[in-house]
Amino acid sequence: MARNGDAPATFGPRPVTQADLIPLARLWHQVWHETQAPFVPATLVALRTEPDFLKRLTAMGDRVRTIGPISAPLGFCAIDDDHMDQLFLAAHARGTGAGAILLADAETRMRANGITHAQLDCLKENAAAIRFYKKAGWTAAGIRSVPLYTHAGPFSFDCMVLTKALA
Repeated sequence: MARNGDAPATFGPRPVTQADLIPLARLWHQVWHETQAPFVPATLVALRTEPDFLKRLTAMGDRVRTIGPISAPLGFCAIDDDHMDQLFLAAHARGTGAGAILLADAETRMRANGITHAQLDCLKENAAAIRFYKKAGWTAAGIRSVPLYTHAGPFSFDCMVLTKALA
């Protein structure tokens, strides 16, 4: 059940508007620093500023969808071909069903694009996210080193790979 009696589906999932970009970049920055920064090198943490997240979010274009009121989004999910690329939720939106709605929307969009087998990478230390994905029917497929490219050079992380048949 959503907080304040409002179901997250009331406001999405929907395309990101111009008014959503800065609040989403701020949300992504905050949640990334909460959930990812403790497990990655300080050099990468220093690169992950709000302007960096805004630039990356803007570059995603129509691959990203959000949930929540315009200019006050609760989270977002992005896809990249057969890859569920990003899923981030504000702390107050966790446990409301918003994440499940965004993930189902990502799966639907991939399916509509002809994808029959999807994958995602999750930092192996992010146990809460791994539990969330498994609850949604994703299956752990092992650990692999995933490269991340930045203007300051590449970083590699051991991630849990999860997969799901979409057909």
